[in-house]
Amino acid sequence: MLKNIIKIVILFVLLFTSTVYSQNLQGIVLEKKIDGKTEPLIGAVLRWKNSKNGTSADIEGKFSILKTSQNHELIISSIGYKTDTIMVHSNDFQTIYLQTESSTLQEVVVRSEASVIDRLNPIQTEIITTKALAKAACCNLSESFETNASVSVSYADAVTGSKQIQLLGLSGNYVQTNTENIPNIRGLNTTFGLNYVPGTWITSIDVGKGAGSVVNGYESMTGQINIELQKPDMADRLYLNTYVNSFGRGEINLNLAKKLNKKWSTGLLTHASTLQNRIDKNGDSFLDIPLYNQYNVINRWKFQNEKMMAQFGVKALYEDRLGGQTNFKPELQGSSLVYGFGSQTKRLEFFSKTAKLFQSIPYRGLGLILNGTIHNNQSFFGLRNYSGRQNTIYANLIYQDIINNTNHQYKAGASYLLDDYNETFTGINPRLRTESVPGVFAEYTYTYPEKLTVVAGGRVDFHNLYGTRFTPRIHAKYDISKSVHLRASAGKGWRVPNPLAENYGLLVSSRAISIENSLKPEESWNYGLSLSNEFELFGQKASFIVDAYRTNFQNQLVVDMEQAGYLSFYNLKGRSFSNSYQAELNFAPIKRFDFKLAYRWFDVKNDFQTENGTLALMTKQFLNRDRILFNMGYALPYDKWKFDFTWQWNGSRRMPAMSEHSMMSAGTGTLTTAPAFSNINAQITKTFLKWDMYVGGENLNNFTQKNPILSSNDPFGRHYDAGMTWGPVIGRMVYAGMRYKIK
Repeated sequence: MLKNIIKIVILFVLLFTSTVYSQNLQGIVLEKKIDGKTEPLIGAVLRWKNSKNGTSADIEGKFSILKTSQNHELIISSIGYKTDTIMVHSNDFQTIYLQTESSTLQEVVVRSEASVIDRLNPIQTEIITTKALAKAACCNLSESFETNASVSVSYADAVTGSKQIQLLGLSGNYVQTNTENIPNIRGLNTTFGLNYVPGTWITSIDVGKGAGSVVNGYESMTGQINIELQKPDMADRLYLNTYVNSFGRGEINLNLAKKLNKKWSTGLLTHASTLQNRIDKNGDSFLDIPLYNQYNVINRWKFQNEKMMAQFGVKALYEDRLGGQTNFKPELQGSSLVYGFGSQTKRLEFFSKTAKLFQSIPYRGLGLILNGTIHNNQSFFGLRNYSGRQNTIYANLIYQDIINNTNHQYKAGASYLLDDYNETFTGINPRLRTESVPGVFAEYTYTYPEKLTVVAGGRVDFHNLYGTRFTPRIHAKYDISKSVHLRASAGKGWRVPNPLAENYGLLVSSRAISIENSLKPEESWNYGLSLSNEFELFGQKASFIVDAYRTNFQNQLVVDMEQAGYLSFYNLKGRSFSNSYQAELNFAPIKRFDFKLAYRWFDVKNDFQTENGTLALMTKQFLNRDRILFNMGYALPYDKWKFDFTWQWNGSRRMPAMSEHSMMSAGTGTLTTAPAFSNINAQITKTFLKWDMYVGGENLNNFTQKNPILSSNDPFGRHYDAGMTWGPVIGRMVYAGMRYKIK
């Protein structure tokens, strides 16, 4: 497979470097009123002089128009406004103002920021840009939240290398994670899915808190993350990234894009990474991180004319992992003398997005999203074997329009989701399940310009196994002033859990596993408030954001590790809730210098069944109650040198029950609470005309969890457990890399 990928890459390099192509110019058109206030000018028409190439502004006033080396004079027009022309000599983002009174248009270049709050969205949404992603090595999605205060990422165990995210005090299972509005990291892909999205493929990440829009489905319970990938008509013609670290991990990413003609463009995103160095720094005879090989590729195409836009493509992934004791080899699988871990994942995906364009009615839209996925995983944990297969078909038809004027907008449509699961695990009955879920939805948006936006929506889904379910949600944004925004949200979400795949790291133990026969869908209500304020501090730009969210579960999959030697999955029998509070300050005291300071506090509890059948309300295990994040960055003029520093402090957390033997093995005595710890990351980047060089380090303070694997000297004994991870399992890591671009 690697040879075929290399051949494809060479072919595309030859093709894509043969000619210079045009790029898209992006910007926003605003109406500038007499009092100086602005609002998006929906439907404004933009075209190049002496060209038929044109476009119109969307409901947020944003536009994207193809620009060639011959296009410089951009004509902007809208009914009731003066038609005018501006000169554009670059592809920088344009902010264009139109006034109802006689005036000239002006061109403004907007400097990019690392992360911003979407000011127009009533859902509290932070946009992580490529500038923020470049602050760290960002080799994959799991490493893209290093400087984000809301999302935290940690290893799920000390053997497999799988990672998990947390948002609002709950695991990533309750966050609907999409790739370009297509559900992606869900089902069996939750195990390693964060590692399957290379950072160099990403253009931005939207992190929304609270229940999301009903348009995207019913699975958003505590938030939603949408990942935008490189588009073939807007990406760099060639982007090459290489990376190597002190553990022996190496990566290469090559992105290619080409405009074939006025209507067609294509792109190829490739990734290959490997780690073959056996590391055991803590001397417990187990590999600190597994060996692996990963090959990942996307080929996508885009067609656009005056009447329609279509994107389609295919993704393919192969990964193998090998871990366990340092002397384990694949041929020893099944041996009771050496403990080994192995995983092989094969994933194939097809996607398409088609939109009908209404040139004369720009606020009207009709779109169809289609996606098909085949996901297979074969794993072993010592003498236990796991096999997982998931086939998924997803379709979403969306129509949007206005009622009388743009203050009243609506979306409506229908969706279909088919999931076919087949999971087996040694000692557990096969878990076979086919879900067929057609659904309909509608969402209404009311806007009182520059003051209030309310989005109310609901959807009805017809589940073949769990019946008809109604999902209501409402979001509101009130502009207290031009720079102070208050948001409120409430909504329901539900999902069908996959206990094995979603708790993969807990399978690396000798715990006896039991799963309740009739697991029900998880259901919850989420409520939230947030206040954001943009202001000047000592004459410089600053922002302050504070939010509070609560999630109440009507039903939840309880992951019970409270009895030593046992792992139980069952339906919630009592209460379960999560309270999350966060405050964040962003400030740029001087030019090209910025810093972020954030504090987050969690109160997450649920009822567990005790041995005598009663319920005990306990704090969620492995979850740190407090977290502080500090990030600062400085750049010399023209970004010749860039310096980034991040410090994270993670508070103490409750540990599940351990046997007396396990406590002695871990050297913890009667430890029931893991201590607080800090992480320090830093990076330096040198920028040249077409390429960058960067060096950095993670966990520079070299903190590690002592004895992360319980009874590592007896991995086939009844006290063995590698799933009690609460901190870093490997120490200081330094890395270096290079980025090369042809615009």
